[in-house]
Amino acid sequence: MNRRDTLKAIGFGTLSTGMLLEACKPNSNKLAEENTDKAAPAADEAGRQPFEVERDKKLNADKFFNDHEMATITVLGDIIIPKDARSGSASDAKVPAFIEFIVKDMPEHQTPMRGGLRWLDLQCLNRYGKTFVDASSTQQIEMVTAIAYPKKAKPEMAQGVSFFNRMRDLTASGFFTTKMGIEDLGYVGNAPGKWDGVPADVLKQYNIQDPWGNKW
Repeated sequence: MNRRDTLKAIGFGTLSTGMLLEACKPNSNKLAEENTDKAAPAADEAGRQPFEVERDKKLNADKFFNDHEMATITVLGDIIIPKDARSGSASDAKVPAFIEFIVKDMPEHQTPMRGGLRWLDLQCLNRYGKTFVDASSTQQIEMVTAIAYPKKAKPEMAQGVSFFNRMRDLTASGFFTTKMGIEDLGYVGNAPGKWDGVPADVLKQYNIQDPWGNKW
């Protein structure tokens, strides 16, 4: 399963149990024989149906956000997940490109995202006389602070709060499904257990010798 399918499986979208099970089945010998004359699929296409590959190619070829909107998404993403000593920023993990793809793959995000970006610019123009990307870092943080905390936000900021919640969810989903994000979490996957014997303090408590002949 690719990155998008993983997100759908955990609740970002929907995948049926049947599809998940089918994705895990090895190819039959018959299929293997039928495909011996075909070139091996690229790593990111392995295990995927041809129509899925073609659909992704089409989505990647299309463009939804304009350059200004992408610049705004990049700044917002790096405010949400900035670069630090542990890992890179959201843009370092190519989160803006992920969000561009997701809104095309899941069109229900398109209107809320585009509307939210325009709302953000209008707010900044009214406050600072500049769009969000042209505002100073201090002004950008001030604007984000006004919509980042739903319980503290003013009622008139409701649209901005809704937009920022979506932006934050998309940014986190994009970042933490990359190699960089997984390493940032410190996740190492399943590992075999290691038995070092009975702890020394337990052996000492019961006056038992350890395997090396030491009596506590």
